[in-house]
Amino acid sequence: MPKPARRAAAVPAAVLLWAVPFLAGAPPALAHGFGQRYDLPVPLWLYLYGAAGAVALSFVVFGLFIGERGEARGYPRLNLLRFGLFRATLASRVFVSGLRVASVGLFVLVILTGLLGDQTPVLNLAPTVVWVIWWVGFSLFVALAGNLWALVNPLMVLFEWADGLAGRLGVDEGLESEAPYPASWDVWPALVLFFVFVWVELVFPGSATPRNIAFFILLYASVTWAGMSLFGKETWLRKGEAFSVFFGILARFAPTEVRVRGGKTCKECDACGPGGEDCVNCYGCFVRAAPDKRELNLRPPAVRLLRSDKTSAGLLAFVVFMLASVTYDGLMATPLWVSGMFFLQSLTGSFGVLGSLFYGTLGLVVVPLVFFGLYAGFVKLCQAMGGGTSFRGLAGAFAYSLVPIALAYQAAHYYTLLITEGQNLFALASDLFGRGWNLFGTAGYEVDVNVVGAAFVWYSQVALIVAGHVVAVYLAHAVALRKAQSPKLALRSQLPMLALMVLYTVTSLWVLPQPTVE
Repeated sequence: MPKPARRAAAVPAAVLLWAVPFLAGAPPALAHGFGQRYDLPVPLWLYLYGAAGAVALSFVVFGLFIGERGEARGYPRLNLLRFGLFRATLASRVFVSGLRVASVGLFVLVILTGLLGDQTPVLNLAPTVVWVIWWVGFSLFVALAGNLWALVNPLMVLFEWADGLAGRLGVDEGLESEAPYPASWDVWPALVLFFVFVWVELVFPGSATPRNIAFFILLYASVTWAGMSLFGKETWLRKGEAFSVFFGILARFAPTEVRVRGGKTCKECDACGPGGEDCVNCYGCFVRAAPDKRELNLRPPAVRLLRSDKTSAGLLAFVVFMLASVTYDGLMATPLWVSGMFFLQSLTGSFGVLGSLFYGTLGLVVVPLVFFGLYAGFVKLCQAMGGGTSFRGLAGAFAYSLVPIALAYQAAHYYTLLITEGQNLFALASDLFGRGWNLFGTAGYEVDVNVVGAAFVWYSQVALIVAGHVVAVYLAHAVALRKAQSPKLALRSQLPMLALMVLYTVTSLWVLPQPTVE
């Protein structure tokens, strides 16, 4: 191995040897996200080394037993619409229309309860539906089942209804104009809007206030409808609508897809592959296609994450920000982070709301930049050790291998919130506006915070994070096999990426058990 490559290989190893003992020095008492105190049966450092070893071992196994193919083409599919039961339900106009009407109804109800209901968050439907059921629960549903958002997005449905009404009223052009979407914009508008959403969630002090939630929903809806009117509905959903991009990325992991056979419908669609040969999860083409050309397929999970050849700089930045933002959510409540912020505020004398807003925003900017810098640095090491591929091409190719990590950490970090705070729906269903109603007799329901034990939470979190990183190692190795000139070079080029994933495994597990500091 050339000297530069040997030096490059030494860097990840040095990082790991330094980081694991440092992170393992955390105290064993756990509180972050557990709802109850739990002491680990063995020191935390044993879990960190064990998880790191499991991820490293998966790399060895994949390197030994995966052949020279890293292709995602030709993966097995089972068309559910071939079966009468699924065709009569999932593809029926009544079923689809019912879902869309229910989505719009819930959207309107959340706005009304936010504006008119009791402004105490636990007594109002809006915070629970938005932050718990939709943001946590629906995100996991999309990743584990399929991209239902592309079908029931209430902003899209309302725009389509308004556009249809305009046509019936004699407006021939409809609500969509012919303005071209600037190619240089890519998905950066969606990333900017997603950043604002995460800022509201993590930094803005009034994020749980129902009226604020309703206001931000209306503001976001106005921006979305303006984008659809100016650039066209499908273009804005694909490039500018933050949650269509976000859920579209998560849906690459899902075990289902919609597909149009034949490609004739897709040849004029710039979202599909060349000649319309890759018309997968393009819902615009799916809606326009003849019924006998549509498929709703079961497929191997995560297989579409291997198709990363067209990953743009904007999509890469979006994926990195997804990963960094959920980590920042866990990091910002740890004693280490809070003490650091307190130290900075004491130096500048910037206490109070403005100081919290400034340093919270600064962290939300700096942490993703650090993540991107680490990712770029390790990709550069992969290029140095594997050769034959441009840095930009390699960075884009590996981008989607980060998605299982982001998904695993989001599930590990938030699922306890879903199963505890989600219980509020039972009481809120009977008293939507916090007016003392008891429509269904469930208004007195009390949340059981101990519905799952702390020991189960910890072990399940460890399992989720390790599993997510193992899948990421597999995806990165499969991509490397396509990009490298030989399997030997592919294996060698993956050592820095393996080091990055092991480092992130250890960091994730260190963050989760830290006591929560508010």
